[in-house]
Amino acid sequence: MKKKLILVSLLCLAFVIGGCKSETKANTNEKNKIIVGLDDTFVPMGYRDKAGKIVGLDVDLAKEFGKRANVDIEFQPIDWAMKETELNSGNIDLIWNGYAMNPERSEKVNFSTPYLEIGQAIIVLKDSPIETKNDLAGKTVAAQQSSSAVTILSQDAPELLKSFKGGEMVTYASNNDVFNDLDSKRSEAIIVGETYGRYTIKQKGEDNYRILKENFGVENIAVGVRKADKELLKQVNQALKEMEEDGTKEKIVNKWFSE
Repeated sequence: MKKKLILVSLLCLAFVIGGCKSETKANTNEKNKIIVGLDDTFVPMGYRDKAGKIVGLDVDLAKEFGKRANVDIEFQPIDWAMKETELNSGNIDLIWNGYAMNPERSEKVNFSTPYLEIGQAIIVLKDSPIETKNDLAGKTVAAQQSSSAVTILSQDAPELLKSFKGGEMVTYASNNDVFNDLDSKRSEAIIVGETYGRYTIKQKGEDNYRILKENFGVENIAVGVRKADKELLKQVNQALKEMEEDGTKEKIVNKWFSE
């Protein structure tokens, strides 16, 4: 009887330990490491500099979070179209890369409190006749695959989307490819996050482009967390709150953005 009781006790203990392992992967691995997924071409949020190092506004924020949460941060470039799949399969622990909040994404991930607002800008070449959204009818319009621009157009402006040449947008894996499409005049307009657009225009030459006065609205930017990772979500929110209150977030934003 004693042997049976010991066996039952050991089985119960194993069950409890096994249950504990179902917590956030990032908080239970041996290295206490959190893997941040990002598109490493999305300037200035997260991208590779000339030396190949991953830098950016969101990179700095994620590193600051790591310091405050006492965890190591590793940055993992991913296919942006597969970001939620990468998160929910456990390949990454956070999506932190100019990630806009919307209802469709909220079904797949939990969002942190928002920490930034980004508009969806319409950009054309300087000599383009396009002045308004309506002028996009019959034109070739490009955007990043699975980006906010694609979601907004399909959900909020389906009739305008149908009016584009071919009845849809041309999509590319990265925003860099989208800009190259405009530069080569294969596309007549592109829709990208305004911060990315303005930063890229500054690098490429402000005399070559125009940003239309009309846009497709402003979105809240937040960190994407797995639904099951409640504690990790709390840690991210706490760090973002502290960074807001002590001025760290403002310093990081000012480092990367100018008016």
